[in-house]
Amino acid sequence: MTTTANAKGALFMAIAMIGFTCNDALVKSVTGDMNTGQILFVRGLMTTVLVVAIARWMGALGSWRIVLQPAVALRIAAEILASLAYVSALGAMPLANTASILQALPLAVTLGAALFLNEKVGWRRWLAIIAGFAGVLIVIRPGPEGFSLAAVYVIASVVGAAARDLCTRRIDRSVPSLFISVITAASITVTGAVMIVPMGGWQPVSGEAFVRLAAASVLLLVGYQTIVIAMRTGEISFIAPFRYTSLIWAIAIGFLFFGEVPDFWMTVGVGIIVASGLYTFYRENRRRDVEAVAQESKPESP
Repeated sequence: MTTTANAKGALFMAIAMIGFTCNDALVKSVTGDMNTGQILFVRGLMTTVLVVAIARWMGALGSWRIVLQPAVALRIAAEILASLAYVSALGAMPLANTASILQALPLAVTLGAALFLNEKVGWRRWLAIIAGFAGVLIVIRPGPEGFSLAAVYVIASVVGAAARDLCTRRIDRSVPSLFISVITAASITVTGAVMIVPMGGWQPVSGEAFVRLAAASVLLLVGYQTIVIAMRTGEISFIAPFRYTSLIWAIAIGFLFFGEVPDFWMTVGVGIIVASGLYTFYRENRRRDVEAVAQESKPESP
């Protein structure tokens, strides 16, 4: 893998993080005007139209029967859980806090792979996982009464996102990733429509709120596509750490537009989460290198 490829991959990852973080900020800005179900419906409808148009142009549309595949169905369910929980968390927590806790996602995926996919995880990575989740607790800082509802929301979003990523590994590679995005976007849109009434009913959508959600849907699509390009362009061990650039944007946007100032303990928690994630990436890269060397050194069969 060339240095140029890694640089391009890092650039695309950084762009993806900007897209996701700005999407989060735009969604957060309208959480006082409408409920989570309505936000998911309005944003999801626009995202679905965009994704369907792109998928049709690229010839990536397929049979809707693909949702009958267990891995696809579970992925959609996990994505719905993650979306519902994360949008709810955005309305109840500072942007930087939600973004910080979401950085525990790689650790949650590693944990899930060890528990459910029988992937080998050494004691060093187990310690990194434990340390990372300790960092999450520091950011959340549950009081004597336990976890707040906002904390439950964001933890549920991490669980859902981790389950989504694990299910993605089980989907047949012949299924176009863009078509999976179409099905997922449509499913979230339908779920949002169903949840509007239980969550408080439809509220009038102002022109400003509509424009913000339209921009959010475009940024969300940009994030999804550029992160795929990033992971396919450079070495994962080099590209993945650039996901933490989202914290810079989240803290800056939270301070400038929402008046949110990170406190000392949040900074400590973020540092632990990031350090744990980076160490996990490092150990994973080392493990792959060792396995590759062992594979190459095997004697050829006569």
